[in-house]
Amino acid sequence: MPNVYIDGPPIADLEVKRTLTREITDAMEKAYGIPRQAYVVIVKENPPENVCVGGELICDRMARSGEEGS
Repeated sequence: MPNVYIDGPPIADLEVKRTLTREITDAMEKAYGIPRQAYVVIVKENPPENVCVGGELICDRMARSGEEGS
């Protein structure tokens, strides 16, 4: 059974998450040609205070860019 793991920022809108996972399932069904019941899509959400890029937490980057825009 094919699996897809989405590792990214939180998606607050549940309908957006439903659409995302449905469209991924649609694409997998088209690519593999096996019934959609075989696919697993796992969404792992990471808040910005739990992700670091280049030694800097995303939340700090977001705060800094907000300060620059003021």
